[in-house]
Amino acid sequence: MQHSMEDKRKLRLLAAVVMTVLLVDQSVKFWIKTNMSIGEEMYPLGVKWAVIHFVENPGMAFGLTFGGEYGKLALSLFRIVAVVLLGFYLRWLYQERVAGILLAGFGLILAGALGNIIDSAFYGLIFSESTYHSDPAILFPDEGGYAGFLHGKVVDMLYFPIAEGYYPDWFPFWSGEPYQFFRPVFNVADMAISCGVTLVLILHVFFSKMIHPMPAPALVTHATNAETAVIEDTSTEENDPADSSDPDEASQDPVIPA
Repeated sequence: MQHSMEDKRKLRLLAAVVMTVLLVDQSVKFWIKTNMSIGEEMYPLGVKWAVIHFVENPGMAFGLTFGGEYGKLALSLFRIVAVVLLGFYLRWLYQERVAGILLAGFGLILAGALGNIIDSAFYGLIFSESTYHSDPAILFPDEGGYAGFLHGKVVDMLYFPIAEGYYPDWFPFWSGEPYQFFRPVFNVADMAISCGVTLVLILHVFFSKMIHPMPAPALVTHATNAETAVIEDTSTEENDPADSSDPDEASQDPVIPA
C-alpha cells in the first residue's frame, strides 16, 4: 500500500501527539514521585483553586478504586487489552484515510491509557513506596520496589477545587451538605483521555463528514479516467453521421436517374 504525503503527515501528527503526551505525563510523574511525599501540596499559580497535590491511585482514573489486589490486576490487564484493541482500531482508521484531527483525538486516548499503564506496570518495580509526610520515593532502591509487576499505583497530582460551599436547604438529597468542584485529583494522562474523548465526540456530532473515510488517490484517478472515457465515447456517438441519419432513409436503395 502506497501512502501519499498527506498520509505521512497524518502519521507524523499521530506519533507526535502520543509521544508528547507520554513525555510530559511521565516527566511530571517522575518529578512528583522523587520530590514530594503523599499529601504534600504546592501552589504554582499562587491561587488556592490550582493545586499540585500528590496522591497515589490504586484503581481507575480520577481516584476511583476497583476491588483490592485482584481488582487492581484485572484493571491493569483490562487497560492493556483496551490499548491493544485501540491500536488496531487506529491502524484501521489510518488505512481508511480518515481526517488527521480524528486520528489525533484517538491518539490522545491511546497516549493517556499508555501513560497510566506504565505507572501500574513498572512504578512498583522501580520506586520505593511513597508515604505521608516523609522523604520522597527513591528511584531504583537497593531493597527493590514497593510492588510487583502490574500492581503499581498511578501517580496523580492535578487538583482544581474551583468552587466549594454548601448546598441550599431546598436542594434535594444533599440539602445543607458541603460540596466541592472539582474534587477528583488526576494526572496528565487522565486529562489527555478526557480531551481525546471530547474531541472525538465533537467531531462525530458536529463534523461527521470529517470522520468519513477519504478515497485513495489511485482510486480517484482511476474513477476520473473512467468517467473521461465514458464522456469521450458519448461524444463520439453523438458526432457520428451514421448515427444521426434516418434509419429508413439508410435502408432505401439509391435513386438512379433515367
